[in-house]
Amino acid sequence: MRFERVRLRNFKPYADADLSLRDGVTVIHGLNGSGKSSLLEACFFALYGSKALDGTLDDVITNGSDEAEIDLWFTHDGAEYHVERRLRRSGDRTQTATCTLSGPDVAVDGARDVRRFVTDLLRMDAEAFVNCAYVRQGEVNKLINATPGQRQDMIDDLLQLGRLEEYRERAAAARLGVNDVLADARGRLSELDSQVEAKEAADLHERLNALESELAEVEADVDRFEENRDQARETLEDAEDVLAEYDRRREQLESLTEDIEDLEATVSEDERERERLRERIAACRERIETRREELDSLAGAADLEATDADAVAARRSELDDRESDLRERLTDARMAAQALENQASNLADSAEEKASRAETKRERAADLREEVSAAESTLEEKRAELDAIADDVEAAKAAFEDAPISFGDAEDHLAELRSELDELREDQSAVSADLNAAKKRVEEAEELLAEDRCPECGQPVEGSPHADGIDEDRERVAELQSRFSELVDERERLESAIDRAESLREREREVQRLQSKRENAERLLAEREKAVAEKREQADELDAAADELDAAAADQREAAEAKRAERAEKRETVEALESELETVETRHERLDRIDEMREGVADAEAEIDRLEEKRENLAALNDERRDRLASKRDRRDELLESVDEERVESAREEKERAETYLEQVTDKLDALTERQDELRERIGGVKQDLAELESLREARERQQERVAALESLHAEAEDLKTLYGDLRSDLRQRNVESLERLLNETFDLVYGNDAYAHIRLDGEYGLTVFQKDGEALDPQQLSGGERALFNLSLRCAIYRLLAEGIDGAAPMPPLILDEPTVFLDAGHVSRLVDLVEEMRDLGVSQIVIVSHDEELVGAADDLIRVEKDSTSNRSSVERTATLCAIDRQRPSPRPSARSRARRRRDTR
Repeated sequence: MRFERVRLRNFKPYADADLSLRDGVTVIHGLNGSGKSSLLEACFFALYGSKALDGTLDDVITNGSDEAEIDLWFTHDGAEYHVERRLRRSGDRTQTATCTLSGPDVAVDGARDVRRFVTDLLRMDAEAFVNCAYVRQGEVNKLINATPGQRQDMIDDLLQLGRLEEYRERAAAARLGVNDVLADARGRLSELDSQVEAKEAADLHERLNALESELAEVEADVDRFEENRDQARETLEDAEDVLAEYDRRREQLESLTEDIEDLEATVSEDERERERLRERIAACRERIETRREELDSLAGAADLEATDADAVAARRSELDDRESDLRERLTDARMAAQALENQASNLADSAEEKASRAETKRERAADLREEVSAAESTLEEKRAELDAIADDVEAAKAAFEDAPISFGDAEDHLAELRSELDELREDQSAVSADLNAAKKRVEEAEELLAEDRCPECGQPVEGSPHADGIDEDRERVAELQSRFSELVDERERLESAIDRAESLREREREVQRLQSKRENAERLLAEREKAVAEKREQADELDAAADELDAAAADQREAAEAKRAERAEKRETVEALESELETVETRHERLDRIDEMREGVADAEAEIDRLEEKRENLAALNDERRDRLASKRDRRDELLESVDEERVESAREEKERAETYLEQVTDKLDALTERQDELRERIGGVKQDLAELESLREARERQQERVAALESLHAEAEDLKTLYGDLRSDLRQRNVESLERLLNETFDLVYGNDAYAHIRLDGEYGLTVFQKDGEALDPQQLSGGERALFNLSLRCAIYRLLAEGIDGAAPMPPLILDEPTVFLDAGHVSRLVDLVEEMRDLGVSQIVIVSHDEELVGAADDLIRVEKDSTSNRSSVERTATLCAIDRQRPSPRPSARSRARRRRDTR
């Protein structure tokens, strides 16, 4: 898998960026906070969406924007794919507007479906991607800090072994589930056997016949008693009708008596109410007289000849006109005063704001001059660094002054020497084999001679024609030993020459790296000199602008004082108008009181008319009530004459006898009905038992078949659980052995020295580092730089294991390192460079590194520079020339990381 291109719009600090990624080692560099890591986060986010974010979607869209776009093109297993994500912010919520993935014969729509497709395609989810190929900033020690169990889960998930454990657990759970169900089924079968035996032990058919006979007898008794009960009910109803008629007449008498009493009370109350109304009418006439006297007094105070409505309205109109004029003049005066106050305040605020801006500009100018002073010191240091790099270049080239070759020929010379050494090794191996064979023949011959036997045929030596052959073998051994010694000397000479040639080739590499470093330093120096000049010019402009602002502020303060003086004059006019307006309002209040008194008089006169009318109505109602009272008294007398007391007493006696019989017969019928219901219930129970017996027999047969099936399924689940467990253990052991081998190869490459011998990885992914003296160390005991390199070695070993696979190669994602040098000193950075180059030599097609370390920058095949505009706070990307780009134009290849690691060990 390889990233081809990423295009961003409004993603974090990038307003608009488009970057193509190439094969080899790509280094993304720039100042801290410029947005280097955001480029990798964009690729990761394009693949896995929100699962790849530490925060939320709200953090993705650039501040001030409502939409963001991320496009990623990548290839995998020879096929090309394009992922497109569009985000939109609506209010306080950010959501995915569009998410699609297109490729050969595939089109996926929707964020979840795209993430699911990418996970299946790469055979790893977002977490597995981070654990395998993406070393995030600050997480370089993630694997070493993990527990063995966590490390085991990470690696097993990457190698798809977690699925086998999941399947084993499912099989175990299924076995336990089947076992529980089987136990329940067996218990149910035993229960069914007991129930069938209990049902068969009872004679259900005989019990049913006896119960049905007894039920027939009870039903006959119930019919007889119900007939007698019906006759008693008829007698009771006749008596109740007579008593009810008597009760109705008594109720009518009581009702008429109550009505008569109510009418008499109502007539008396209405007469009393008429007297109260007469008193209220007298009180209203007194109020009218009092208010008319108050009206005369108010008319004099208001200078009115009359208090009628027209006179009051005329005077009110005059006052309204005066009040309107006064309010209009008062409003104008207040507005003028407020306008002057606002103008004075605005001028004062503007003066203070200009003075504040002037002070800010002077402070900024002073800061810029301090920055210029500090930057000039840094420029002197950078110029000194350039001179030092030039001296290092000359020093490196000086190694060729007494060399047997010229500068630039080291690679060809080294290849010739290695070819000669390979031929010499073949000759040495052949001579060594012949020498060992000859020595063995001499030793065997000498043993036979010591036993007086022929070394050729094994016969007694006396008279043997072959006894002298051992001398020739001894001469052959001497010749071969002489030849082997010559070859050893020649090999030492060639190895020494190869070491010298490798050293010269390394010097050539160093010169090329230093030249690239000098070019980068010269470019950075020019950029910083330009920035210093711009800051100096900006400081002068800020001082000039501050002087202008101070002058404008002084002018505005003088204008503010003039406006305040004008406002004081307007305030005096406002106070005079307010006093005059209060006098007009007092006169208005007197007119309002006159209207109020006049309305009170009219209301009192209306009240008198209403009360007199009400007294007349009450008198008419009382006349009607007296007529109704006489009629009700006549009806009461008629009802008293129609009551027959003897018939009523006879009806009471018949009713009592009927109720006594019905009470007795009801108890008897209740007992018979209860017995009848009991017998029917028992009959139904026996029938139910018979049906249950048949159902239990059928259920027992079905349960026997189910128990047999569950026993077979339980055995199959146990076999399946064992199969998954054995398969995972076997595959994990194979992975542990392969990972331990790859980890030792990688760690020895970048950190093989006199201190550490090897690393051991046990079956539970526990890690142990062994020193040369055999002492075992926990990785946590290593120094910070050693731990970081140890972790990177483990990451790369896992990456190699996944790439090689158990049964063949697998297309892997790019190896991504985000600020891997955070915990490394200069010496460990060189070893990190060796590790990166070794991964490239092993076939990792694409390695992406975020770093500002100069040694990593110098080792890049492709160099991407990220810069942030301080004005707009937006980042941009730019591809620049690299040392590796120059190397590709030359025939000599870069030295391998293995050779440099071996030279470091030889030097130590």
